[in-house]
Amino acid sequence: MKLNRGLAGFAASVVLLLGGISFATGAQPAKSDGGSKAAATAVFAGGCFWCLEADFDKLPGVIATESGYTAGKTVNPTYEQVSAGGTGHTEAVRVSYDPAKVSYQQLVDYFWRHIDPTVKDRQFCDVGTQYRSGIYWRNETERKIAEASRDALLKSGKLKQVFTEVAAASAFYPAEEYHQDYYTKNPIRYAYYRNGCGRDARVQDTWGHK
Repeated sequence: MKLNRGLAGFAASVVLLLGGISFATGAQPAKSDGGSKAAATAVFAGGCFWCLEADFDKLPGVIATESGYTAGKTVNPTYEQVSAGGTGHTEAVRVSYDPAKVSYQQLVDYFWRHIDPTVKDRQFCDVGTQYRSGIYWRNETERKIAEASRDALLKSGKLKQVFTEVAAASAFYPAEEYHQDYYTKNPIRYAYYRNGCGRDARVQDTWGHK
C-alpha cells in the first residue's frame, strides 16, 4: 500500500518520528481455534490487505484472516515485486470462517460494503492493478453467489458501475510475516495510513456508513 504524493512527505516525517515503535492494543484479530473441522475459506481483494484484514476480523463467525497475494502469474512473489506491479497479483486476504455462524453470502455482502467497487485498478489512495478489488470463488455455488451479488448491486442503482473482478480462485501466497495482523502490531502507523488514505471516509460516502 502506497500513500499518494500529497501524503508522502508527511508520511515520511511521521515514520521517522515513530521509528521502530510497535504497540499492542486491546483489540485483537480473529485467531484460529486450532483447526476447526467446520472452517471454510474465502479470498477477497480490496486494496491494502492490512485494512481488509482488520475489517474481516471484526465480523462474527470469522476464525482467522491472512494477508497475501493472488490472481497473478509470479510464483511465491515478494511484497516488493507485487507492489512494483507486473506480477499480475493483487493484495488479498484469505478468510477462514465457520459456515455455521456466517455464510459465504454474508461474507460477500460484508466485503462490498468495505471497499469502493466503482474504481478500476485502485482502492482509495493506492493505485495500480496490484490494488484492484476482487472476489475469488472456489466452486460454482460461490461463483453464482458472487455474480448475483454484483448484478444485484448494479440493478439496484446504488452503484453506476462495478469494476471489482469476480474470478476463479488461483494460488494464494501468504504475505511476509510483518504484514500479518499489521494493525495490531503497529497501531499508530496503521491508523495514520488508514486515515490518511481516506478509506473510511470514502466507504461512508459510497455506502452511507463507516
